[in-house]
Amino acid sequence: MSLRLLFVHAHPDDETLATGVAVAHHVARGDEVTVLTCTLGEQGEVIPPELAHLAAEQDDTLGPYRREELRRAMAAIGAEHRVLGERPGALSRYRDSGMAGTPSAADPRCFVQADADVAAALVRDVVIEVAPDLVITYDAQGGYGHPDHIQTHRVVRAAVAGLPDGARPPVLAALTPSSWALEDRAWLAEHGPAEPAWTLPTGDLPPSVVPDEVVTYEVVDPDAVSAQVAALREHATQVSVSGEQYALSNDIAARLSGREGYAEIDLATGAPVPATEPGRRPLREAVRR
Repeated sequence: MSLRLLFVHAHPDDETLATGVAVAHHVARGDEVTVLTCTLGEQGEVIPPELAHLAAEQDDTLGPYRREELRRAMAAIGAEHRVLGERPGALSRYRDSGMAGTPSAADPRCFVQADADVAAALVRDVVIEVAPDLVITYDAQGGYGHPDHIQTHRVVRAAVAGLPDGARPPVLAALTPSSWALEDRAWLAEHGPAEPAWTLPTGDLPPSVVPDEVVTYEVVDPDAVSAQVAALREHATQVSVSGEQYALSNDIAARLSGREGYAEIDLATGAPVPATEPGRRPLREAVRR
């Protein structure tokens, strides 16, 4: 049975970095996959030196450039896509907020300054149009604490909660079992960074890494990595790919493991819904029909 999935993310490339295995896997299954992106990532740090002029502190043309990167990436992975509030004459409704405490986060155009009810209504319109069986986004801490990720989580919850009873698809957050995160670090330590300039990850794990039992659904599909890599290569302003690894502008190596974890979240609290049975099930089994 074919499914419809809606992935809601804050910036171009988030969809492929955080949920690219699930996107590629479900596209390959013949499911209808749509990606909704809330901003164009105007505050992103540009990796290629020849494109440095695009950055917000220079030409401030990174947003339109990343919109085209997103278009190419979704063509490579095979998903439908749209940007929140995109219409003739406007590529997006909201601007990337940047990190908390930076001047860009005070810009009245940015996503964290948005009227939450208005933003939720815009997302709700997309949910109604797409009619997904599942909606996938971030956990309450936005994966790693980015303000736009946290705002996306809040807005998605409000959007779905505002639907009539019986018309609310399950909302899931991307989460990583702690055992997987530790295995990935051990794998990277054994293999070493794929590029000389890259370094190994150290320090605390991000908030999206949780105890194994919190993660109730999974997509494990090594064959999906090739499509994920094809999409990541289109996000060249933000991501470098080498072999089975990638790095962002911080040059910290990360593994392309071919697996992702998820948990349904409570629309009222944003907390993961506790498991009703031991172990993890395929993501498609989160559908309520």
